[in-house]
Amino acid sequence: MARLFRLADVDRTGIRRCEAVRRIVERVGQRRISGGAVAVTVPDLFPRLTHADSRPALFIGDEAWTYAELAGAALEHAALLERNGVEAGDRVAVWAQPDLCTAAAMIGNAVAGVATVPLNPKLGSSELAHIYDDSVPKLAFCAEGHDVPHEVAAVPSLRAAYSPDGASLPALPIDESPALVLYTSGTTGPPKGVVLTRRNIAANLDALAEAWEWTERDTVVHSLPLIHAHGLVLGLLGSLRVGGALHYVPRFTPKSVGEALVDPRHEQTMLFAVPTMFHRIAEAAEHDGGLRDALCRSRLLVSGSAGLSLREHQRVQTLTGRGVHERYGLTETLINCGVPASQAPMPGYVGPPLPGVELKLVDDQRQEIDAYDDQTIGEVVVRSAAVFAGYLNREDATAAVLDEEGWFHTGDLGTRSERGAIRILGRRSTDLIKTGGYRVGAGEIEACLLEHPSVREVAVVGIPDEDLGQRIAAFVVLRPGEDEDSAALTGFVAERLSPHKRPREVHFTTELPRNAMGKVQKKLLAPASGG
Repeated sequence: MARLFRLADVDRTGIRRCEAVRRIVERVGQRRISGGAVAVTVPDLFPRLTHADSRPALFIGDEAWTYAELAGAALEHAALLERNGVEAGDRVAVWAQPDLCTAAAMIGNAVAGVATVPLNPKLGSSELAHIYDDSVPKLAFCAEGHDVPHEVAAVPSLRAAYSPDGASLPALPIDESPALVLYTSGTTGPPKGVVLTRRNIAANLDALAEAWEWTERDTVVHSLPLIHAHGLVLGLLGSLRVGGALHYVPRFTPKSVGEALVDPRHEQTMLFAVPTMFHRIAEAAEHDGGLRDALCRSRLLVSGSAGLSLREHQRVQTLTGRGVHERYGLTETLINCGVPASQAPMPGYVGPPLPGVELKLVDDQRQEIDAYDDQTIGEVVVRSAAVFAGYLNREDATAAVLDEEGWFHTGDLGTRSERGAIRILGRRSTDLIKTGGYRVGAGEIEACLLEHPSVREVAVVGIPDEDLGQRIAAFVVLRPGEDEDSAALTGFVAERLSPHKRPREVHFTTELPRNAMGKVQKKLLAPASGG
């Protein structure tokens, strides 16, 4: 049975806690006092936490913390780690429960100089065992009041509920220290641990702040898991980096998101969501004037983690008179491209590369493709200060995707317009279909089928074929009340795209398999049509 430590068990008087907090500040702090003001002498990851005040930092459910309270809770957490034998350079797992103390633990880990391994509360026992075996965390933290899904004897559980007084953090230097180990979805084998440094995170968030004009006036509203780049790095750490706030909605519903967007405590808001969420929000907004108004009032609507269909773009535009800005990234690179806030949304495109990001397209031999015709398909390759440090314990896997010149090969297919805007067509492994001597991007066919009035969702894959090499198959979810008509859909594509891009098979299904971020799991579809 795993050992269980609780805050009350190790600190009943508060005296030891105060002493530990003081030692943490003295050891980590790199500040000087001048004229009564604090001047940071090193680049600081979270400047407002270093000069913490009563400005709101986090809203989760019905609870909220100021920057001073968050800083105080983070110091309590760092002190608790010290008392439990955790040292700088260790890794500490954090169950990503929707709780203020979860955020405090992640920031407190940074104060203590340890890397955070976020854990999805929905992990199965074998998945957790793999992550623990790979990352070897010293402890696993879970906010008091939440269940620990699985206990592992080798990794003690740490429980705490912080009730902090106001404080400020020592400056957290922006360096090559590992900050996060995020585990990939494991679509090509067991999940790999992506090591992101403080410099990776700061570089990417600063580029996004420039592109989206993201400032301390903004409150980000989102309902995304706190285990991925989108919800954790952008949503939580990004909000703290710019000195704004995060309003986290623990359970997604269009109504709850709408209420958060118009919360009177927020000066202005930005909505971060995935396409599935925008689809459901738009459906609800068609019958809810209050939700439409909430979307109109948000300063920026941002979609990511998968492509937003042209139909959903148009739907939101029609309902609200404003559009959705898309962005593109991976766990290993964070965000590479984004439509700037200063520009109108670009349906079908993820915008140009962010400031500081180099991007090129390459062919199958990894030779650069110098094409700006929006037709030539290549693999997207990027280089920036945000590119990860590598896969934990997997030098072989790192070398396969990160070359000697620092270029990361994403495995994503894209085209580039005359103006440099990138259009993502899908994954090379599942979305590049080689049929009858042609190279076809599945995303282009999906976008076409989604324009058909009977189609609600669609996924296109390549199926092995003795004659064509691969034949194009479409898996379609129809809108309620629509009839199954394969010929109509095939003809619809053939009329709008080149004939070789038409589906040779159409399979109707009630739903598409998706992961926690709403991405379609195409490898679960292809075998179903193999025969």
